[in-house]
Formats: sequence, C-alpha cells, structure tokens
Amino acid sequence: MPRTALRTVAHAVPAAALLLAVTACSTTTPDTAPASSPSQGSPRSSATGQPTTETSEENSAMRIRLTIDGHSVDAALNDSATARDFAALLPLTLDLDDFQETERVADLPRKLSTDGAPASSDPKAGDLAFYAPWGNLALFYRDGHPSPGLVVVGHLTDRDDITRLADADRVRIQPAS
Repeated sequence: MPRTALRTVAHAVPAAALLLAVTACSTTTPDTAPASSPSQGSPRSSATGQPTTETSEENSAMRIRLTIDGHSVDAALNDSATARDFAALLPLTLDLDDFQETERVADLPRKLSTDGAPASSDPKAGDLAFYAPWGNLALFYRDGHPSPGLVVVGHLTDRDDITRLADADRVRIQPAS
C-alpha cells in the first residue's frame, strides 16, 4: 500500500473510533434531541456541568463603552451572572496596572457573583475578565493562560482597539448610549 494511503488510514481510524465512542455513550435519542439554530454556539459543559461556550446572543447582551486614556472604545458584556453583576457597578473609573505584560488590572469596589461560571477560562486579547481570587478586573491586550477563578465577562468589539490597552493607565467604563 502506498505511504500516503497508509497515512490517510492511520488518521481516519482513530477519528472513526472516537466518533463511535462518543455516539455510543450518548443518552440523547433523536426524539428528545434539543433543537439548535446555526447562529448559536455549541454549548460545552465544564466539570460542574455548566455551559462554557457563549452564544452570539450572550456576547451581545449589553454594550458598554470604555474610555481608555481619553479614547472611546466599544465593548460587549456577555449574559453571565458575573457580567450582569459587573454591569450593576457601572459607571466606574479605574486606575490600571500592568500584570505579566499580558493584561491591565484594577481593583473593583466589591467582588462579583460567580454563579454558574466555569471553574477556569482561557482569555484572549480583547477579553474583559473578573479574577475572583483577587476581586479585580482584567483587560487582556495579549492572549493569557488558562486560569482557575478567571471569568470572562465580555470583549472589545474592535480588535484594533486592543493595542490601546497595553499602555493604559486609567479607564472609565459605562453603559453605551
């Protein structure tokens, strides 16, 4: 058998075995399968059974505006309990400090609810997150590392605005008008 054919078979066999294992373990029957629309994300479950993937509706739950050193930047909060609790604090003006050349952080006036939040998040550049162990807000200007206790609450809507975060000293966050 040609070498490329062996490679193809070698890649297909584990994939087929995984597919069979997943479908064999499924408890959902065709009659009870939930309907989902193509515009929604595919929910995954965390170790606690809570969904960890946000739908497009959750990503646009609340529009906010950040003023970073005098420049307006738009962002969207998701529809998590933590994001709703954060929105209740607005408007806020916070002094920022750099943390690990990845994010700008600021203390919040109080800790936020983490009800239903995943145990850990893998932040991306442009994410706004709450770090529960310290009770602070993190604005990521670079991709971060998976962190237990980190809850992503939103993201900047324009990727071009991410670079503004790297040197930001102060931010005002308020509902978008």
